[in-house]
Amino acid sequence: MNIYVGNLSYRLQEKDLQEIFAEYGEVTSVKIITDKFTRRSKGFGFVEMSDDAAATKAIGELDGAEVEGRNIKVNQARQREE
Repeated sequence: MNIYVGNLSYRLQEKDLQEIFAEYGEVTSVKIITDKFTRRSKGFGFVEMSDDAAATKAIGELDGAEVEGRNIKVNQARQREE
């Protein structure tokens, strides 16, 4: 399942995000979206988990959780509209 994670601290690294979600199950990929010119985080990213049940549990428990002083927003990612 692909999971959207928003309101991230700009200092948070992909390895930090992986560690947070790994407590719930296997994380297959993590991507924090960055500005293509400045390379700074845009404050959101995506986590892919192989087990849908673990991903659903992670969404339920992490949505609104405080990470580095910010309450993160976590939900199932939707496909991009063209």
